[in-house]
Amino acid sequence: MAQPLKDLINERSVGLLADGVAAAWSPFPRDRFVTDSLSGLPGLELKDRVRHVAGCLHAGLALPFPQAAAVLADAARAVPLDLWSGWPATDYLALHGLDHLDAAMSAIAVLTPHSTGEFAVRPYLTAHREAALRIMYGWAESPDEHLRRLASEGTRPRLPWGAQVRWLMEPGPTLPLLGLLRDDPSEYVRRSVANHVNDFAKTHPERTLELLGGWRDAGGSHVERVLRHALRGLLRSGHPGALDLVGAVPGNGVIDSLSLAGDTVAVGDSLPFTVVLRADGPGPLILKYTVTRDGSRRTFHLAERLATTRGETFTVRKRHSFRPVTTRQEAPGPRTLDIMVNGRLRATARFTLTPASGA
Repeated sequence: MAQPLKDLINERSVGLLADGVAAAWSPFPRDRFVTDSLSGLPGLELKDRVRHVAGCLHAGLALPFPQAAAVLADAARAVPLDLWSGWPATDYLALHGLDHLDAAMSAIAVLTPHSTGEFAVRPYLTAHREAALRIMYGWAESPDEHLRRLASEGTRPRLPWGAQVRWLMEPGPTLPLLGLLRDDPSEYVRRSVANHVNDFAKTHPERTLELLGGWRDAGGSHVERVLRHALRGLLRSGHPGALDLVGAVPGNGVIDSLSLAGDTVAVGDSLPFTVVLRADGPGPLILKYTVTRDGSRRTFHLAERLATTRGETFTVRKRHSFRPVTTRQEAPGPRTLDIMVNGRLRATARFTLTPASGA
């Protein structure tokens, strides 16, 4: 089983951060910081571990914030920090610099290639809306792809694990910024732009379709890939405008057969299934599947096919995993598998999830 993410905030990560800060500011009480940080880790989850180490950093970095921020920037230059060693440093910047916007954002900019600052900028976007956004517009034109990505990722309306910034849910404030990045040469940046637009689409679907249609009209080397990734939520829900934008005619596609490898599957195992699809006419066929139980309905991407003629058939095979993960536990019981083609329900099968073998 994969190592829990919380365990990556550990002796190695704390020691690496300590080395960087000590190299940048010699009075830093390195050994005390390491001891205090490690003594509080057992029993804490990931974000609480980050916050705890950031608190120990604040205790040891006894400087006014602008100087402390400069030390952390120098620490990133002195030692090759990574996500796990640098995250407490960006958390420190998020917590203690609200009265020092320029110093905080400058340090975040230095740290983000080592340990992304997307969470750290959120308090500044709340407290200093226009000024912080101007800084991030500048980042969007940086030669550093990490800063360009931060301009998009840090302003995402629904940033995973990020603090909510209510005004980012409004239509408009970040769209010109995304326009600067929509055809960025870096896929790392473009994926963030697409994720940002997908967030936006959850509350403003029609405005999203208008935006993406304009991007397509403007052209670009990567517009179609960005558009597809940005539309994934609307396509999953079968939104007619999104299907139309990618040329997928609602109702095109018939399921000739849906076969499951069995009518039971145990927790921890996978359920193989096969779909035979027939096109009603030429054009894209976008297949999604849902797994439903009492109180839960989850949608997954299955496949995309391009039909060139009426009656063309395709066979799609998939294995759906029921392996437990830390964020979701599967309870045994009846399940329904639905196959959607271009937003329309086309086939259904039922099966039962049973307890894990040996349980």
